[in-house]
Amino acid sequence: MTKFSDLNLDPKVLKAIDDAGYESPTPIQEGAIPPALEGRDVLGIAQTGTGKTASFTLPMITMLGKGRARARMPRSLVLCPTRELAAQVAENFDTYTKYHKKLSKALLIGGVSFKEQDRLIDKGVDVLIATPGRLLDHVERGKLLLTGVQVMVVDEADRMLDMGFIPDIERIFGLTPFTRQTLFFSATMAPEIERITNTFLSNPARVEVARQATASENIEQVVMMFKGSRRDREGTEKRKALRKLIDAEGDACTNAIIFCNRKMDVDVVAKSLKKYGYDAAPIHGDLDQSQRTKTLDGFREGGLRFLVASDVAARGLDVPSVSHVFNFDVPGHAEDYVHRIGRTGRAGRDGKAVMICVPRDEKNFDAIEKLTQKQITRIDNPLKPADAPAPSEAKADDASPAREDKPKRTRTHSRNKPKDDAPKKEVQADAPVVAAEVEPAKAEPNTAASKQASSENNSRSRSNRGRGGGNNNVVGLGDHLPGFIAMSFEERSAN
Repeated sequence: MTKFSDLNLDPKVLKAIDDAGYESPTPIQEGAIPPALEGRDVLGIAQTGTGKTASFTLPMITMLGKGRARARMPRSLVLCPTRELAAQVAENFDTYTKYHKKLSKALLIGGVSFKEQDRLIDKGVDVLIATPGRLLDHVERGKLLLTGVQVMVVDEADRMLDMGFIPDIERIFGLTPFTRQTLFFSATMAPEIERITNTFLSNPARVEVARQATASENIEQVVMMFKGSRRDREGTEKRKALRKLIDAEGDACTNAIIFCNRKMDVDVVAKSLKKYGYDAAPIHGDLDQSQRTKTLDGFREGGLRFLVASDVAARGLDVPSVSHVFNFDVPGHAEDYVHRIGRTGRAGRDGKAVMICVPRDEKNFDAIEKLTQKQITRIDNPLKPADAPAPSEAKADDASPAREDKPKRTRTHSRNKPKDDAPKKEVQADAPVVAAEVEPAKAEPNTAASKQASSENNSRSRSNRGRGGGNNNVVGLGDHLPGFIAMSFEERSAN
């Protein structure tokens, strides 16, 4: 069996490894460290949890043991997709540089003041660990030069692609020297990632570790096939089922990570649990860094019982002694399921993974069983018919504060509603709108008296003359009928 002492590492590095309790390298470490020490580019394909952080930190420390960094010009660069993963890489450097007192590092991540980061860069750092966005912020401000980078590492490249960092990665590559050594790690080789490796890596040593397809045997895996009573109530009922599943575990559930597929669901689930008295907090990429660090530290130290997380935020999290993992959503990629439940049952401990599967996720669930080559145990829905929320309860999301029922408002279209400032027309009693019934007009002598009488009668009644009489309703022309109109009808009637 290969040991670290066989890999030609610096004696001080070997001593730090021994202090950490490691003796034999993992497959990715055994394959990547020798070519990295030879100065070759390395393309490593392995998922998180296989020990690839040490596969690039150990040779980097050995190579950087000689030389000295200059101000604003780091000697090596490590790019990570998330702040948490970058912080974890920084902790690894602290562990393995225990006996390299002269080697310095700086951590450039978002959500932290530029001032402290600028101070470290001005002193000169040997190892710069950063997320792409914050790194480019410093470059654009003229505080950082990448022309002195000797070794560049891109970690979790597939997550970089998911988060839209690929254009930033290409730009950063262009800012570094052509003679640099590049160590590139990814869990998958999507076409976009393969294009980058073909462009920026020169004859790399390809190290591929079989992807983890099975979970630890000491992790109990169960799934609840869930279907809401109605589509608009599914979210409320699903969160209620989650609470029932947590309660069913009792004291055995000392702490747990609850995974959701979307950031919005992370916030809603965390708020819902908090409302019902569960000690829970969310963690995802949109939260402020100080809040994320505080939440994660609280969970690690035992002050927080439930951590509701997204896949991106949980990538690379190393939290010991997690008793349970709840998959509130079935992950879109089968490999992510193995990664999620791997947060529990670590270091020989027992663990349990519980998943909720709705009908639309059954295809992804089948892919998980196919990958793991294991049929996951089905459990019954803990919600009884009596537990189903009433219609009024389902309408209001259970994550919102309780409130008294309010009368339902009806919406009136503005086009059918009269304007308040428009004057209202009132019908006067002495102003007839509809003409009174009159008898058919009779022929009369064409005399001046008859013409005048006829004109007065028409002005009062506005009858329909000359059309055979009857009860014809006439739309008035106003209170006054011009005499010449009545005269023309009278003349026609007399003829």
